[in-house]
Amino acid sequence: MPRRRLVGAALAVLAGGTLLTATGGAAQAGTAAADAAAAPAATARTAGKPKEVDFTSIVALSNCSGSLVRGPRSRDTDKALVMTNGHCLESGMPKAGQVIVDQPSSRTFKLLGPSGENELGTLKATKVEYATMTDTDVTLYRLDSTYAQIQKKYGSPALRLSAAKPRVGSEIRIVSGYWKAIYGCKTAAEVYRIREGEWTWKNSIRYAPECQTIHGTSGSPIIDVRTRQMVGINNTGNDDGERCTLNNPCEVDREGNVTVRQGIHYGQQTYLLARCLGRGNEVVLDRHCALPKPAKAAAGR
Repeated sequence: MPRRRLVGAALAVLAGGTLLTATGGAAQAGTAAADAAAAPAATARTAGKPKEVDFTSIVALSNCSGSLVRGPRSRDTDKALVMTNGHCLESGMPKAGQVIVDQPSSRTFKLLGPSGENELGTLKATKVEYATMTDTDVTLYRLDSTYAQIQKKYGSPALRLSAAKPRVGSEIRIVSGYWKAIYGCKTAAEVYRIREGEWTWKNSIRYAPECQTIHGTSGSPIIDVRTRQMVGINNTGNDDGERCTLNNPCEVDREGNVTVRQGIHYGQQTYLLARCLGRGNEVVLDRHCALPKPAKAAAGR
């Protein structure tokens, strides 16, 4: 599946004009380790006017991108959270219908400085708080440090999750920790369903054509320029024009009609997750939470 997001297929040349900040050049195809070795030199540059969104709160994974996030009810004393895609989960991509909660993890993340030119330090997870590729594509890790501790040690705040749906036509930035690159465009539409292989995602964000995200940008936060809050998470794009296959998602409308848009990229809304974060930064999967639930929990409702 989503090798596009796991850096497993040939990388497109970075598109000029829509790539607001980049490390320059493109890497060759191969394994995640090979891609990391072939990654561009870690020197961020800015094109045009100063950008309004930088690499604050952004993390790099071994194979994906991600961000340090907090919900509307998160407290400074809560253990912090890192968000990336469900398909970036170190134990493998969840199957359709599968929901993972409270899974032990010792995964590490490189926290970037605002310019993207340096790494402030390493963050470490204690568990997977929540992960799924059903309806959405997300993994949420709980860290061994609080927001206050991270702020004190690295001077880095967390990115705030919006509890509101993103508006179509909003100016957005997609910030990749893996590539140390920022993509800029507008949201073009809310898509009823996106289908890719065995997975289906609901109410996805379609980007305007200018946002040509590439392999390795999986898990990058979608940031609303106006509010500076995270409204979605980058996760896929149609590489080859195929219909609903791996790396070639298709759009499905309410009548079941299928549309293929080669070269168009998508993300998943995150407001539902923001609304399900309760006290102590726990994902509360009760009847008020619209996120998919583990099979046992769903049966017990």
